[in-house]
Amino acid sequence: MKLKVAALTFAILATGGAFAQANDTIAKVKASGIVTMGVRDSSGSLSYTLGDGKFAGYHYEICTRIIASLEKAVGRKVETRLQLVTSQNRIPLVQNGTVDIECGSTTNNATRQKDVSFLNTVYMENVRIAVKAKAGINSIAQLNGKTVVTTTGTTSVQLLRRHERATGIDFKEVFGKDHADSFLLLEADRAEAFVMDATILVGNIANSKAPLDYRIVGEPLSLEPIGIMIRKDDPAFKKLGNDVIADLVKSGEISKIYDKWFINPIPPKNINVNIPATAETKAAWASLSDKPSEDFRK
Repeated sequence: MKLKVAALTFAILATGGAFAQANDTIAKVKASGIVTMGVRDSSGSLSYTLGDGKFAGYHYEICTRIIASLEKAVGRKVETRLQLVTSQNRIPLVQNGTVDIECGSTTNNATRQKDVSFLNTVYMENVRIAVKAKAGINSIAQLNGKTVVTTTGTTSVQLLRRHERATGIDFKEVFGKDHADSFLLLEADRAEAFVMDATILVGNIANSKAPLDYRIVGEPLSLEPIGIMIRKDDPAFKKLGNDVIADLVKSGEISKIYDKWFINPIPPKNINVNIPATAETKAAWASLSDKPSEDFRK
């Protein structure tokens, strides 16, 4: 697999003709012999870098299974190219055909469903707060007057501001360009809390210089379906992807893949993040759907 460095979002806006052509992913891949997978470098056990242009993770592995099925559908071996994406440019890159399938840590919500499609959810996430243990912060109320970091292009701090326990809480918000950058701001004491998906927080803490220096505190802010993105209005590719997911669930393989990345030691440092599948994730497997996050807040 080859890694392509993501271009600036404003430089990659698609023309109408190119967008229309890219919408039929199966036909596009059959013609070109190339499929492009969007990957993240610091999205916890969902998608992360191993270094030297290699990536791994739960969503990454599921996407490789989908690409194997895509090869059967097009009747040829295809080249998989890896496109590093960020929270800020991931949706435009899917929309304009640069990325065929995005395998990171994207919350499936109603606003995003207007621009892209999501495959059926196989991971449910809680948004949490990470702090340094020495900070003495244990709750949302103690964020008053503090600096809170989140990653550009994510919804985490919006969720914090809407939370009932955040009423009357005033905090300063800063942004990291990606999850690793956001964690660096916490690590360097330029922020006193990092609000993000628990998996991403756990992964960054586990890979930090001093994991015991950090804690995840407070109640979950929101339950989020985290999905694999594809282009909108591409029913054939969506069916192919969802058929692969359904087969993984039916065979029980989805549970094995989950444990591989969340229970067992993972490369490159053989760290064990130890996040058992939650009841909500198991419920998502049992009743596959692409429902947006708003449906889970009702």
